[in-house]
Amino acid sequence: MNHVFHPHTTDLETEPPHLYGRWRRDPFMRLLTGLGKVWFPFWSPLAPLYETAVADHVQQLTIVGREVVALDENVIALTLGAADGSILPEWHPGAHLDLHLASGRMRSYSLCGDPGDRRHYRIAVRRIPEGGGGSIEVHDTLRVGDTVTVKGPRNAFPLALPGYGSPARKLRFVAAGIGITPILPMVATAERLGLEWSMIYSGRSAESIPFIAELARYGSKVTVRTDDVDGLPTMAELTGPEPESGLAVYCCGPVPMLEALRRHLDGRRDVELHFERFSPPPILDGTEFTVRLNSTGETITVADDESALTALRRVRPGVPYSCQQGFCGTCRLHTTAGEVDHRDSLLTEPEREAGYFLPCVSRCSSAQLDVDA
Repeated sequence: MNHVFHPHTTDLETEPPHLYGRWRRDPFMRLLTGLGKVWFPFWSPLAPLYETAVADHVQQLTIVGREVVALDENVIALTLGAADGSILPEWHPGAHLDLHLASGRMRSYSLCGDPGDRRHYRIAVRRIPEGGGGSIEVHDTLRVGDTVTVKGPRNAFPLALPGYGSPARKLRFVAAGIGITPILPMVATAERLGLEWSMIYSGRSAESIPFIAELARYGSKVTVRTDDVDGLPTMAELTGPEPESGLAVYCCGPVPMLEALRRHLDGRRDVELHFERFSPPPILDGTEFTVRLNSTGETITVADDESALTALRRVRPGVPYSCQQGFCGTCRLHTTAGEVDHRDSLLTEPEREAGYFLPCVSRCSSAQLDVDA
């Protein structure tokens, strides 16, 4: 407590006294100070500091494989590799790539290949005619031999292995339709490590389900059910009649299924639920507000159940976006007035204080938000 009642007045520009009080300034520390005053001025011209490049993780890759992986021909898998066959950055199950398209669109696609293959990435894309145009552009324009720009890999849906970051003892994988893409490498990893796991895979029909032949090698560990034959799955069918303690559930599929599964497992502290959605999350506690575009002065009403991005796209169809979940940053805009209700997981506090926000998930706590758009 001595430092509280008797604050020291040591001069930080001089050496401290000797430990046992024999000298007012410690001889050894004085020697080091003297050497420093000579060494650093001498060495600094020989080892100047340079600006280091910021790693943006952008790569130019070549399409080395294109394959139709669903019987209805609406899902294609693209295999990407470096032109010189060099090693690609490492990734882990659950990771995704941001694919930059020639139109200027950027879309995020889960990596669905083998994490152990360091020379190739694989993504799969379902053709969605009523979507934002990204999937149609991929299907209609990208061919083997084309060069594409990708950013990543990044992981917003990591697999926590039992015994290595997770107390779970068993893994249960739940996938619906194209939601199989992040689950595929998780299943392969669990099988390779000898973990106890099972999977249920659902879809509209057998023709629409991608990678069904690839999953056949796992035998009875994978249960495939289709809506046209079996009806919509119940939550008990997805998790088991009574989910066991120590179970970890990994799910990717449509929002209604994810929300139903979350409610089904609500309160089960002994069961882990991990999920990823390919569509915007539901809006909770939303209130109506307006967005004013600084460039034109026009105002847009954002309903209480829609995102600011959706409202913006009604008048600016070309506004950039990708994940629609608040983690890629593609749709980032700058605000000049209004109070933002930040709901993303990407922006730093300095970025938020500077006026940036992500319209795909964030909202407005005031009546109006002025944006530079």
